[in-house]
Amino acid sequence: MTTAEAWHATDRLLPLGDAADGAWIAERTVRALLAQAARRVRGVVAGRPGFRLAGEGVRSPVPVPPGGLPPGELRISMDIAAVAGRPLPQLTGRLRTALLDAAEGTLGLKVAGVDLRVTELLDTPPDRPAPPPPPGRTSPPTPDDPAALTTLTIPGVAALTDAFGAPLQRPPGHVRVEVAVTTGYRALTVARAISRTLTTEEQSKVTVLISELH
Repeated sequence: MTTAEAWHATDRLLPLGDAADGAWIAERTVRALLAQAARRVRGVVAGRPGFRLAGEGVRSPVPVPPGGLPPGELRISMDIAAVAGRPLPQLTGRLRTALLDAAEGTLGLKVAGVDLRVTELLDTPPDRPAPPPPPGRTSPPTPDDPAALTTLTIPGVAALTDAFGAPLQRPPGHVRVEVAVTTGYRALTVARAISRTLTTEEQSKVTVLISELH
């Protein structure tokens, strides 16, 4: 099994920004960021975030990559355990705000809403679990291609990656590039910069996949 096949077996690509942006981000990268945000909310133990399209999706100007959801607003869902004796609306409100800040502010996902379900009440505040290790990093050799070299000069691009295939692909009339984004940069802003730069240089449509945050 190749690296790309292994990732496709456990990962999807979530649409980032608007349909015109032609950008997607790895679901497990989003999940890790949201789990980190949830751990900072005291009084709750958050479960695994889930994602689904809020509607039917929007027509994309570029081909939707394998394993990708079509562009559109997402709904985030999460089961949680909460400390008994604390107002649930207050706890869920803080958690919802933290998740939206991470999803929309840090990444640039379009979120229609956050659905939280309290599945358990806890007698005592939960221990703060250690964060899981970050997803494995993949930094293949840079392709001998002008578009790849240009991509690496764009602020916020940490590396080219090959989690979902070759780092740079050239279907007819189209360029697809996969990158890791430097922590501290908004993922959508970086994706738009890549798309804008390569569209100008290549005179072709551009798809940007973000696999990791470094």
